[in-house]
Amino acid sequence: MDYLDIGQAADNKYYSSKRTLPLAIMKENAKEYQPLKINTIKTCSCKENNLNCLTAKEWIKRQIGVWEFYYEKRDIRDKTVHPATFPISLAKQVIELFSHEGELVVDPFVGSGTTLVAARDSNRNAVGFDLQEKYIKLCAERLSTQRIVGNAQQVAIEEDARNISNYFNEESISLIFTSPPYANLLNRERKNKSRRNRKNNQLGKVEQYSQDPRDLGTLDVESYTKEMGDIFEKVKPALRTKGHCVINVPDMWWENKRIAIHVYLINEMTKRGYELRNIIIWDKRNLVNQIGIFGWPSNYITMGVTFEYLLDFWKP
Repeated sequence: MDYLDIGQAADNKYYSSKRTLPLAIMKENAKEYQPLKINTIKTCSCKENNLNCLTAKEWIKRQIGVWEFYYEKRDIRDKTVHPATFPISLAKQVIELFSHEGELVVDPFVGSGTTLVAARDSNRNAVGFDLQEKYIKLCAERLSTQRIVGNAQQVAIEEDARNISNYFNEESISLIFTSPPYANLLNRERKNKSRRNRKNNQLGKVEQYSQDPRDLGTLDVESYTKEMGDIFEKVKPALRTKGHCVINVPDMWWENKRIAIHVYLINEMTKRGYELRNIIIWDKRNLVNQIGIFGWPSNYITMGVTFEYLLDFWKP
């Protein structure tokens, strides 16, 4: 597998324009950062004021504010490999709507690498970051089996999202797209009824990515929101003016209270200088096989298992 220790960052070969970036960069006690040598300029022939490379017919399909997607064979559905994946088709639709071919897409919480796979399909350069070495290796494995489209490069880097601003020059990122940890939603045993009749061994499992204290998935919603704000405020200078930042989140229930994560994030991102442009609903009814009767018969509860939010911000 094509890995590179970030400790080699000062090596000329790493920054040579003649060299292709590795699929994965493993980090161990990095002491210095320099911007990655990766293209950020569009390679299409679209007009300067065009938002993307879509035709009018393709554009109009995206105007409906409720989106539906399907998984394909390349998608990862096994929760023992990664507990919270989303379809390649979702990432591809966001990428193709908010960027041009050849431009740079960044995922601060890349997880299983779906954003990178979608970027390769769409001929976009892309960089994804994750705390966990196992997920960075998973990204590289997935990329190594994907068909190469165009000249764009995709790379996964083992790194804390709090540090990613160090890897980019100002005004170089065209799109930030990510599905971050959903506060401590996964950091508890699975006990609800929808898990009991499914033969997936989820009942009683803690599906959280890790118990690393840096992991945002271990935090209560207030701490999580502040950390998210810090991360996106630091990376904002690298995002182009009117560049979009799309965050995929659901809400959750915690101790019989609904936690509106999307509202927390909208308020925090606005405080940090982003402007909310759209709220898109990811309709997941076609993907849900069974729905538990939550709260029956005395307390009406909707878990939100049939939809999630795509919060679309831009840098004004």
